[in-house]
Amino acid sequence: MHKQTLSLTLWAGVASVLALAGVVLVYMGAAATAAPPQQSLDQGGQIFQQKCSGCHTFGRGATVGPDLKGVSARRDADWLRNWISAPDRMLAQKDPIATELLKRFNGVPMPNMFLSAAEVDALLSYLATDGAGSGAGAGPAPAALPAGDTARGKELFTGAARFQNGGPPCMACHSIAGIGALGGGALGPDLTTSHQKFGEAGMDSILQSFPFPTMNPVWKDHPVTPDERAQLLAFLKSAGVAQRPSGSALQLAALALVGAAVLVVLAQLFWRRRLAAVRRPMVQASGRSLSANSNRG
Repeated sequence: MHKQTLSLTLWAGVASVLALAGVVLVYMGAAATAAPPQQSLDQGGQIFQQKCSGCHTFGRGATVGPDLKGVSARRDADWLRNWISAPDRMLAQKDPIATELLKRFNGVPMPNMFLSAAEVDALLSYLATDGAGSGAGAGPAPAALPAGDTARGKELFTGAARFQNGGPPCMACHSIAGIGALGGGALGPDLTTSHQKFGEAGMDSILQSFPFPTMNPVWKDHPVTPDERAQLLAFLKSAGVAQRPSGSALQLAALALVGAAVLVVLAQLFWRRRLAAVRRPMVQASGRSLSANSNRG
């Protein structure tokens, strides 16, 4: 009986230790979930700097996109995860919050950054700290740009002056008021009202990071210097104030009419000589035939 009691006591002790170990493991798992490791925060900070800071700030106000300070409290965690993972899909599905954000921020859609699930988790952990949980952080406030020169900005835009780091002229893809009737390229949007649309801070943010999928691959290895940003901002601002001249459409129409007239004249000059070597003998033979018939009559 004594041995049985001792055995039961030992088993009870072992069971208590196992139960306590289980509680400790559960607590540690919960603590790890509640407090993401520093490595995850550091990764999230790096992702924010590389992928998000071109359009978003922490506590400095909206630029191209909304200020992300407190976004973890404002938005449901699942919604944030889906939005960061595939914003294009949510917009296609007419998600009401996504649609409202698109309307509020000038119709500029958030691009799909194609982040992995682990990267999205790290970014969510970082966003929950409001940018204060990582060495990357939100960073110091950007230094004020020097005063810009409109003429110099126009030269950079049109390619009359080269960018220091080898970027292509803006006119290769964009049109704008103030550079002639033709106005530049058509691959990207017209930038005449871009400064009014995004504001000084928004346009400066775009010129620093080029967050759009078609622009980033072109510019990521050719950053625009602060001095060049200042010149371009001055030119973009002046173009928005001046707007495109009302007569530019008439100039384009006139150029089109002149071009068409030149083509018609050239066609007449060359067409009338077409197959002359064939037609001339036929006309001469026809003339001789008519003359012979007339003499017989």
